[in-house]
Amino acid sequence: MSSVEAEVTRLYRVRRTVLEMLRDRGYVISDTSADDLGMTAAEFENNFTASGYSRDSLTMFKQLRANAGEQIYVFFPRDVKLGKAAVDEYKRRLTNEGVARAIIVLQGPMTPSANKAVGEMEPAVRLELFLENELLINITKHVLVPQHEVLSDTEKAALLARYKLKDSQLPRVQKKDAVARYYGLTAGQVMKITRPSETAGRYCTYRLCVG
Repeated sequence: MSSVEAEVTRLYRVRRTVLEMLRDRGYVISDTSADDLGMTAAEFENNFTASGYSRDSLTMFKQLRANAGEQIYVFFPRDVKLGKAAVDEYKRRLTNEGVARAIIVLQGPMTPSANKAVGEMEPAVRLELFLENELLINITKHVLVPQHEVLSDTEKAALLARYKLKDSQLPRVQKKDAVARYYGLTAGQVMKITRPSETAGRYCTYRLCVG
């Protein structure tokens, strides 16, 4: 396999994981459309080749199923090492379009100034950073990873009321945890984790996102 073929295969896998991640977060993603998860590897190769192998052609724009006003971009930067100028350009685009959230799929590390610029954008604009290597597989499909579900604010309030707890009394999960990142958790959100049990069939635990 040539280096170009390897890159195309790699990006196809990364793209699928990103789409699955967005679907699991509640964004409108089709399992059958050729624009989403229905795209075959051959179709992806044809499209990517026709674009001149432009990573800009991989840009995604999706809406939350429960609220079309909540939108997200996914960017695939051309530069192997993302710099501040590119981050500033993303910020201008997001600000101009009124989009407050984006994912950047990185080929490699960012420059220190770019990393600083990302931090300075929060909380007005949230940029989530993933390396391509982190998205080659969907970690939530691993046999050792139990079922995860992010609770809504209403579900969180009901949980705390049922057990007469404050959220600070829940076990914690760091925002940088791999599964927390997959679901895009922010501090204060609660994740429900369902595991199989030999005696009870299954049991649930809850984790508060911190950090």
